[in-house]
Amino acid sequence: MRVVLATRNAGKIEELRRILAGIEVVGLAGYPDAPEVAETELTFAGNALLKARAIAAHTGQAAVADDSGLCVDALNGMPGVFSARWAGRHGDDEANLKLLLAQLADVPAARRGAHFACAAAVAVPGGEGRVAMGRIDGRIIDAPRGTGGFGYDPIFVPDGESRTTAEMPPAEKDAISHRGRAFRALAKILPEVTG
Repeated sequence: MRVVLATRNAGKIEELRRILAGIEVVGLAGYPDAPEVAETELTFAGNALLKARAIAAHTGQAAVADDSGLCVDALNGMPGVFSARWAGRHGDDEANLKLLLAQLADVPAARRGAHFACAAAVAVPGGEGRVAMGRIDGRIIDAPRGTGGFGYDPIFVPDGESRTTAEMPPAEKDAISHRGRAFRALAKILPEVTG
């Protein structure tokens, strides 16, 4: 089975190839004219479906997409769907981290609960599309630690762990991550949608 992953994010492509072992995952590098799909929905599921449908229509192949983000309790669930552009420019991980840590500067450790959420969607040209969800709970620390992962991984410590997700080996992170959970659930329904 082959699916087009609706992203140009190399870290995400690598991660999903590990998670979706046995399924050929190709990114948008082979589709330079693929549209940049604006994430205009207000939910992770809505954005994931929007991207999967657009890329399926453009490529004529089954497409998978996700939308994910960090939801911080002390910030009423934000940055949420705005996680990748929290500091204003899409994908500026360093600026996003700095802004989030500044916003939590006066929040005590006991009130720094957070979770990562992920909606993974699959769509085929002209099809309805399906979504699977994944979540991992944890807390935000005061300063970044670790060099693995991407995004908010250096400041997120999963429940029951002392390491950030950026300090975990990739396979270990994949086993518990929101994206891993969502895409493993999606892998179970891919044959139904693409069959």
